[in-house]
Amino acid sequence: MSTVATSATAASRAGRSGSLAWLAVPALVIFTGFGLIPLAGVLVLSFTSWDGLGDIGFTGLDSWRAVLADPQLPHALWVTFLVMAASWAVQTPASILLGTFLAGDQRYRAFLSVLYFIPLLLSSAAIAITYKALLDPNFGLGAGLGIPLLVQDWLGEPVLAFSVVIFVVSWQFIPFHALIYQGGVRQIPRSMYEAAELDGAGRVRKFFSITLPQLKYTIITSSTLMVVGSLTFFDLIFVLTAGGPGDTTRVLALDMYKRGFQANLMGPASAIAVILVLVGLVLALLLRRLGGRDAAHSQLEGA
Repeated sequence: MSTVATSATAASRAGRSGSLAWLAVPALVIFTGFGLIPLAGVLVLSFTSWDGLGDIGFTGLDSWRAVLADPQLPHALWVTFLVMAASWAVQTPASILLGTFLAGDQRYRAFLSVLYFIPLLLSSAAIAITYKALLDPNFGLGAGLGIPLLVQDWLGEPVLAFSVVIFVVSWQFIPFHALIYQGGVRQIPRSMYEAAELDGAGRVRKFFSITLPQLKYTIITSSTLMVVGSLTFFDLIFVLTAGGPGDTTRVLALDMYKRGFQANLMGPASAIAVILVLVGLVLALLLRRLGGRDAAHSQLEGA
């Protein structure tokens, strides 16, 4: 009887899974129409010569040879990885601390959650215009308040310009990742903290011994979104520094735009777009690998 019941249960679950599979069809159609098909089109364009208006001519690997032989590509790729690493190093600890704080029981927690989330609701271009005005050495915040320390050529010096880009990017996206960590902290059983308190552990010890280890998969998820998302930084950098001074902040996405829409070289621009996709895919797979074979396993493994 138990075998029959088990078989019936398995059949019922299989039938339920088959019926639920149809729910994924709309998402699959949208992903195919707005993801796979455009990506295939970009891949085809990378083997052509097109100025964006005239006829499209097939040129084979010419666009790829031109891009791979251009010394601008390694530099843009290097700047992209620098922005990626620096923004991750700033955003991750700040997001974890902020998310842990907002997951507490403070009365004002809901108000602060809304307040901290505001930067993410603003347009990247609007944020860049605002910071560009605030950092202007002649008419900006420093000149208006009469603070000499703030009167710097923030966007004219390479180190300062790069630091400003990292700061603005982090200021905009820390709220999003803090929200992810806030949800992760709330999933940690309260009993684990109560047991640690009985052993005499303080806040710092509980944070490093319980909170951080239990946020392992949350950190990997957040880092994947952060790293892959940094490959698409364009509008904020374009408005804020336009890739300058010199090519200090010329990331790969900005290089793609300048080749495609300023130099009207759609073939090389498409080749760079394909490179961006491949780099993002490799990084996402590497980060998933860091999570172990069972990356979907519950973070409550220590409970």
